[in-house]
Amino acid sequence: TSEEVASESTDEEVAETVTLKIAARGGSHVDAINAVKEEFENEHNVVIEVSGYENPDLKTNIMLDSTKSVSDFDLVMLDDPWMPEITEASILLNLTEQGVEADSDFIEAGVKLGQDPYAEGDLYALPYSGNVMMYFYNTDLVADAPSSWAEVLEDAKTVSADGKFGYVIRGQQGNPIVSDWLPIFWANGGEVFNEDWTASVNTPEAIEALELYMELLENGANYEKNDLVAAVSDGNGAASLGWPSWYVTSEGASAAYATIPGKFTADGEEYPAGMIGNWMIGVMANTDQPELATQLVEFLTSAESQIEGAKVGGVPTRTSVLNNEEVVAANPHFPILAKSMENAKARPRTALWGACEEALGAELSAAISGVKTASEALDDATEALDTIIQGG
Repeated sequence: TSEEVASESTDEEVAETVTLKIAARGGSHVDAINAVKEEFENEHNVVIEVSGYENPDLKTNIMLDSTKSVSDFDLVMLDDPWMPEITEASILLNLTEQGVEADSDFIEAGVKLGQDPYAEGDLYALPYSGNVMMYFYNTDLVADAPSSWAEVLEDAKTVSADGKFGYVIRGQQGNPIVSDWLPIFWANGGEVFNEDWTASVNTPEAIEALELYMELLENGANYEKNDLVAAVSDGNGAASLGWPSWYVTSEGASAAYATIPGKFTADGEEYPAGMIGNWMIGVMANTDQPELATQLVEFLTSAESQIEGAKVGGVPTRTSVLNNEEVVAANPHFPILAKSMENAKARPRTALWGACEEALGAELSAAISGVKTASEALDDATEALDTIIQGG
């Protein structure tokens, strides 16, 4: 009968499988999603397809996808410095309007990255992969982690006098040197911008931080990432800053690790100094499956999913998982990473940060190469940053 045909047609529509596509940062992030997706697929009659990309290609794909009437990708991963630019361009779905709330188990510094305005507005992405810069050191050369940057320099001088590199900087122009120097500047109470978004890197605190950085170089070496890691791991260099994945693999850590010192001097005030770099996950605003995609974001960032994901290289963003006994047994650095994230600091929340980073990095490089004094370099950096911000 016509009623039976209609019923069969309705059943077929209900049973139709939906495909959700995710654009992710390649590597362990893809593995972590694939490790848990089957449960969601079975529960929601969904097929989840994950595509992994290198950092710049991922951003390019997100930007291109946002121009389409309906996006190819439903979920996207985002490097935290992209968030101001991405939210300003209305590329992501407003998760708060979808009823999403970040519970208190998430480390707060990560949640703030996904809010617009930063730290106080609606939620547009949840922290998916915990990442924060840490202090790495070779225990054959330095017995204990330092509590201040003055102590870091003191250790560097001692090690240098014995013929080893006392400290290894990553002083290449642009992102490397800026990421390497900012934690020292922050630990001295510095800020790149004032509240009115005028540059603030030609202050006494900034000059002190840059002069200390230059002195660390005098007692050490300037290496790119791979050589930097090898130097500290092999005992040719005493210490460096780095992201955990550089030094910590499934086989364990090649150097001891600690939170980045938040004090410039032993008796100075302590500030958040560890640079946070969470990978976020959100929903494209032009997806045709907003409700289902939002549910998937919540599923992938749940404690249960993070526990399973950690088994294949995922890095949790929840306090309970980073301190879970079973998870920590396989990842002993997670409690220190959690502490580092709790005391972390985000890079300036501006869509123009990429250009600012290049300008600041060029001047920092000029200082460490001897082309300019610290004061001259930071004066020029201030002028360049003000020009970028004022130009919009």
